Amino acid sequence: MHVFRHYQDLPEEARGAVAAVGNFDGIHRGHQAVIGKAGRLARELEGPHAVLTFEPHPRSFFNSNGPPFRLTPFRIKARLIEALGVELLYVLSFDEALASMSAEAFASEILAGSPEAGLGLRHVVVGADFTFGKGREGDIPLLKQLGRSLGFGVSSVTKVAAPGGEAYSSTRVREYLEAGNPTRAALFLGRYYEIEGRVQHGDKRGRELGFPTANIPLGEIAYPAFGIYAVRAGIDRGARTEWHDGVANLGIRPMFETKEPLLEVNLFNFDQDLYGQHMRVALVDYLRPEMKFAGLDALKAQMNEDAHRAKVILALEEWDASWPASPFMTATPDRP
Repeated sequence: MHVFRHYQDLPEEARGAVAAVGNFDGIHRGHQAVIGKAGRLARELEGPHAVLTFEPHPRSFFNSNGPPFRLTPFRIKARLIEALGVELLYVLSFDEALASMSAEAFASEILAGSPEAGLGLRHVVVGADFTFGKGREGDIPLLKQLGRSLGFGVSSVTKVAAPGGEAYSSTRVREYLEAGNPTRAALFLGRYYEIEGRVQHGDKRGRELGFPTANIPLGEIAYPAFGIYAVRAGIDRGARTEWHDGVANLGIRPMFETKEPLLEVNLFNFDQDLYGQHMRVALVDYLRPEMKFAGLDALKAQMNEDAHRAKVILALEEWDASWPASPFMTATPDRP
């Protein structure tokens, strides 16, 4: 997949694409439907399959002092988009200039444009609630009207519902994660939710207790419920990812009160140096909230119980490592 961080002076092979347009935070099943629709149209129209998205997320731009809320930082989002078969990823900087651009200007200067500037899109695919332009002034009917005059087609994808009738949405995924329900969040995502980052040095308390951990800062993501999770951890091994079962504490450790929330992962039957390596951690199930204990012996006893429960849960899972985005993906890129 080729990534372009501008919409001017693109090579000819990067123009004339069929592009799914949106923020796509989470790349949940609803997003996959939009991107999949763009892929099918790209094949029909014999053009490149593309995604147009924005960094930072517009919500971060308009509320820079708000709490972390993102589900997928750019690295994760790009990997998931690539796994859906996308050939071109346009990443536009969401800054003051873009935020103040009118709907008409966005369509004419960015989506269409001239050979020297603009994406020259052949067709645009959006979700049912798509808006664009300053103050979200543009809607789908306006986009279709502008497309007719500017020479690109427009398709919208109706909301896709989960079993039970709820529409797939990033908001619902955040709510499930915050409520300590990663399994429901996984149903919406089509994969287990992952946190990833570089393993950093900690205070070695886990090792002293017989549970050495790989420590990963949470960064700018929406915090899932603090507590203990059954996890699968993926370690980068060049072109492949090596997966291990484990148990993790996400939070501030009330017994020791760390200053910043942290993800601490104990891998079962593993004794290698991971400092500085990149790790992906999939939250498979929520075991319990964080809590204080009467002493270290009580804490160690509970940690042993947590590890046992995590092993039982993970042994019952059927892992599918055939999809490069995640070994847990159950949705297919071409789902309707």
